[in-house]
Amino acid sequence: MVLTRSARASDAPAVPSRWLQRILTFIGKDPAAALRGRGDELLAWARALDAGERQHFAPRPQPKPPLSMRPTHFSVTEIETLRRDPYAVYARRILSLLPLEPVIRDPGAAERGTLFHDILHLFSTEVADPRAPEALERLIAAGRTCFAEIALPADVEAVWWPRFEKLAANIIEWERGRAPAVARRHAEERAEKTAVGRTGVTLSGYADRVDLLAGGMADILDYKTGSSPSKAQAHTLLAPQLALEGALLRRGAFKGLGAREPSQLAFVRLKPNGEVFEESILDYNRQPRTAEDLAEEAWARLEKLLVHYADPTTGYLSRALPFREGESDGDYDHLARVLEWSAGGDSDDEAGEA
Repeated sequence: MVLTRSARASDAPAVPSRWLQRILTFIGKDPAAALRGRGDELLAWARALDAGERQHFAPRPQPKPPLSMRPTHFSVTEIETLRRDPYAVYARRILSLLPLEPVIRDPGAAERGTLFHDILHLFSTEVADPRAPEALERLIAAGRTCFAEIALPADVEAVWWPRFEKLAANIIEWERGRAPAVARRHAEERAEKTAVGRTGVTLSGYADRVDLLAGGMADILDYKTGSSPSKAQAHTLLAPQLALEGALLRRGAFKGLGAREPSQLAFVRLKPNGEVFEESILDYNRQPRTAEDLAEEAWARLEKLLVHYADPTTGYLSRALPFREGESDGDYDHLARVLEWSAGGDSDDEAGEA
């Protein structure tokens, strides 16, 4: 049994309780001194915990693999990660470490987004003209087909199917509003590997939708069921995927389309309340840009970024420009020991989202 008491109360010495004083008086000075001696030994052990040499926090990881191990090809979806969290690219592409999915997990936002993409892809493939009288019926049929293929849990489907039904009529309305200017629609169009300047690195990807216009130009559209990335992030090229797809279009990477000038780069937002709207990334904060201008700036920045990583002294820094400030739930944040090095103050140069 250990009897303890506070030696101080705030800034003043604490007075032992009357009960403790009576116990010490009763046993006498020598037994009381023996008790204090054993207590002092325990206190010495506790104080020794803070008496060792200072141990520094783990530094923020910045591995520098040899150039021969560094990626020589990227997809357009990886470029934002290369800029924001280079360590995640290192872990996935160089160490070949893939995050493990939970053993039991309900379908979430990512699966919903993929499902709605698949529905729109199937619809665009099967229905050439959205102005056809049966267009809405064909879209609902495409939805039923894709829902049946994914075989959702009943409770999830009970929420997602009504949400899709709300969207369907508005999707057709949006499609019909675009139809007069569109000569042909292309869904899930692949951009072949294309060399990025003299970096020795190639870029490829998929565009959710490329609409060829009557005048020979093309609109590139990206379906979004969530709010990320924002228009601001896309316009300022923190999220450069759409702009890079425009650059690939100009270079003839979409083999079935040939080299064309992009006219519009836009997100198509599919909101939970059924609202559907097209959000151009070319005009933000009263700073309009042309699709060609934004695409070429994104390409130039990409080339500069790749040259940066062609330097053997450049490391793959963890959370260089984090997706969400203050959160450490990235796929590789635990591997990078983010909670440890950030607690040590090594996060001063982190920047938040624009």
